[in-house]
Amino acid sequence: MSSTELPKHYELFIGGREVPSSKGEKTTLLNPANRAVLATAAVGGAEEARYAVEEAERAFRSGWAEADGAHRARVLFRLGQLLSERAEEFSRLETLNQGKPLRESKTDVLFAARTLEYMAGLADKVQGDSIPVPGERMDYTVREPIGVTVHIAPWNYPLQLSVRSLAPALAAGNTAVLKPATLTPLTALAFARLAKEAGLPDGVLNVLVGPGREVGETLVEDPRVASVSFTGSLEVGKRIMELASRHVRPVTLELGGKSPNIVFADADLDRAARGVLYGIFLNAGQMCWAGSRLIVQRSVQEAFLGKLSELARKLKIGPGWEPGVEMGPLVSEDQMQRVLGYVEKGQSEGARLVTGGHRAGAPGLEKGNFVEPTIFADARPDMAISREEIFGPVLTSLAFDTFEEAMALANDSTYGLFSGVWTKDLSTAHRAARHIQAGMVSVNEYPVTFPQTPFGGYKQSGIGWEQGIHALDFYTRTKNVNVFFGAPRKK
Repeated sequence: MSSTELPKHYELFIGGREVPSSKGEKTTLLNPANRAVLATAAVGGAEEARYAVEEAERAFRSGWAEADGAHRARVLFRLGQLLSERAEEFSRLETLNQGKPLRESKTDVLFAARTLEYMAGLADKVQGDSIPVPGERMDYTVREPIGVTVHIAPWNYPLQLSVRSLAPALAAGNTAVLKPATLTPLTALAFARLAKEAGLPDGVLNVLVGPGREVGETLVEDPRVASVSFTGSLEVGKRIMELASRHVRPVTLELGGKSPNIVFADADLDRAARGVLYGIFLNAGQMCWAGSRLIVQRSVQEAFLGKLSELARKLKIGPGWEPGVEMGPLVSEDQMQRVLGYVEKGQSEGARLVTGGHRAGAPGLEKGNFVEPTIFADARPDMAISREEIFGPVLTSLAFDTFEEAMALANDSTYGLFSGVWTKDLSTAHRAARHIQAGMVSVNEYPVTFPQTPFGGYKQSGIGWEQGIHALDFYTRTKNVNVFFGAPRKK
């Protein structure tokens, strides 16, 4: 699918049908690789937000919640199969709208499909427990769907992170309103149409494009909404938590990260260099779980940085649809300028620029939002590039001598999402995993996750968990039932 084959305009998707903006507003979507116009998309407001919740509530009351779990499983599994069958189409759409290389987009699409299949397998296994209590009683619990769920997705993984929270919500019997990022709504809108084709009843999934201040806040504050799932920045996450607290509404927040990748001197340095490279330059560094802090043992620092910078300089940068491209553009010009601002700040604070540090200006890249793979060394923990989430292809390197110093550097962050450890020593690996303050630790590969493994963070990286069997817990509530069957008490 080329940009010329895309529809020129996309409407909202509410109640199983395309819905125009009541105000006639639309946003122009640009290809990040060349800033050419891809299409326009309708932009909703508070009126559409309330309508989407109304349709979701109607669908919840109309039987989706009470449907046999096996029926929900079949629909979700079919949806996963359809997504797999059309992976090429969805990957192309993701790359054109978001910018990442096609191979990355396809990985994301297939991960989303696998997530649907995994959660489909759990849809008829939402069950309670019997509890031993004294006397002639039976006591048990049941788990029920909570109702209308809101999902606010980011622009860095538009489809994958939408499906990550949608799949368990729908598997448990809830209905959903999805608000994708205004920059990258195309795969979410296409997914809603695919869900209808798979047999999802009208109103069970609604997709609404619109600004966070109006649409997002209207959804979060609607009294009919039962829960909110958000992936994005720390600042917006705090705002959502504040609004939801007014209604005592549960939230799952997956927020920022400044994840450490710790390389010990005994590691396989060639393998570690490839892993560290992948962990920061995947998706042009636009990842909450990016390994943006390299913490390397001082005795191998220069050798390791030499290997790493050589690999970085060899990365093929270009439009995501071109063969062999390993790193695409940043999602927008604003994001590119933000990243370049951090590069300037790192140099002014005294960090040593090892490689990169500029806007990529090779022939054919001039019109796009491309930034060179950038590596800083000799950084201090108090520098902005060591503490703040840059969300771009910028790696900050800090050195350590002892295990204890490595752990102190790794944990010196307000975030605690992901982490990596590179060592051949099993004891070192397990000790590090115990001491690192992060929701996930990966040893000798980075980054990695699966639909069946929990994804969530410590500290200001968020609240709650996505993925895995326990993701269903957030989308159900427990009811306790006590039945007394003994003889009536004598007066």
